[in-house]
Amino acid sequence: MLPRVVLALTLAVAVAVTVAVPGLPALAETRQTAATPVEIDAVVTGLDAPWAVGFLPGGGLLITERDGRLLHVGRDGTRGEVAGVPEVRAAGQGGLLDLLVPTDFAERREIFLSFAKPQGGREGTAVARARLSDDAARLEDVTVIWEMAPGSSGGRHFGSRLVEGEGGTLFVTVGDRGDRPSAQDMRIESGSIVRIRRDGTIPADNPLVGRQGARQALWTWGHRNPQGMARDGQGRLWAVEHGARGGDEVNLIERATNYGWPIISYGRHYSGARIGEGTEKEGMAQPAHYWDPSIAPSGMAFVTGGPFAEFWGGDILVGSLNSGLISRLDVEDEGVREVERIATPETQRVRDIRLGPDGAIWFLSEGNGTLYRMAPAPGG
Repeated sequence: MLPRVVLALTLAVAVAVTVAVPGLPALAETRQTAATPVEIDAVVTGLDAPWAVGFLPGGGLLITERDGRLLHVGRDGTRGEVAGVPEVRAAGQGGLLDLLVPTDFAERREIFLSFAKPQGGREGTAVARARLSDDAARLEDVTVIWEMAPGSSGGRHFGSRLVEGEGGTLFVTVGDRGDRPSAQDMRIESGSIVRIRRDGTIPADNPLVGRQGARQALWTWGHRNPQGMARDGQGRLWAVEHGARGGDEVNLIERATNYGWPIISYGRHYSGARIGEGTEKEGMAQPAHYWDPSIAPSGMAFVTGGPFAEFWGGDILVGSLNSGLISRLDVEDEGVREVERIATPETQRVRDIRLGPDGAIWFLSEGNGTLYRMAPAPGG
């Protein structure tokens, strides 16, 4: 039986959280950051390889687990599995991945899921649209609106973050599927960020529309495995992606831009061999920031409001899958720089990180199987 949590939400604003763990009291842990002490609450425990969290208006949460489960946690703390998830290939890094609750959910009850879709003996990144039933027990009218050209086998590098764009568009990250040269091949969407409409059709102003042989959904290319994407307070789109051994990147995503993989990189192959032609090449964008050694970035959020704006306003928060931390990066006119590493017992394999409707920082620890909520400590 799934453990029960008590989650008190009012009008999409979390005001109190209590976690029921058999035999243990529910306590918030106080941790110190560079700017302020914070309290970190365990909101949902007992998760199995969680990948993404989404907030529902009026209270409640959705959480994806990589093996193909979609969980609903109600505002009253009830927790159950949502039926009707499309078939996923849960192998390696693949499975049920990101989740997008659009801004108009209250009117349409539509959500979007990204996942590794079986493609015969292969699998590729795909996006499904569905309606969440009124009782949140099942998905209805499930439609796969987009899938990449047939990918490869091996279960690697699906990307899969979803971000809502302007005018009814969606951005989707796609990893190179472990096939490095494909990130420079316009005939396939590997190693790219694609832009589609909510029905899966292609916007007429996508950069390669009309180019013979090119995939019309492509927005940018030359990516390795982008597992974090978010828009800042100005509406600009950013992404973080895994390098190989070193060379993880933060990139400002701009239309029709080549980000260089695998021709340029600040990392090396796991063998120690040099990657491509070096770190720079004409016509290929430089990262806004890179990590060497790697932190294995996943999940990305901007602090655009709420109680943390006083301390971290405009900053980027990025989860790490290998270093037990959340990286905080300052964004200034002169560039992006890492200013703090928030490392606590809770920040183990941070897979997703979001600014909640209450302004708190919510993050999924794959290592602990827990959804946490972080807020400034009272009197801090």
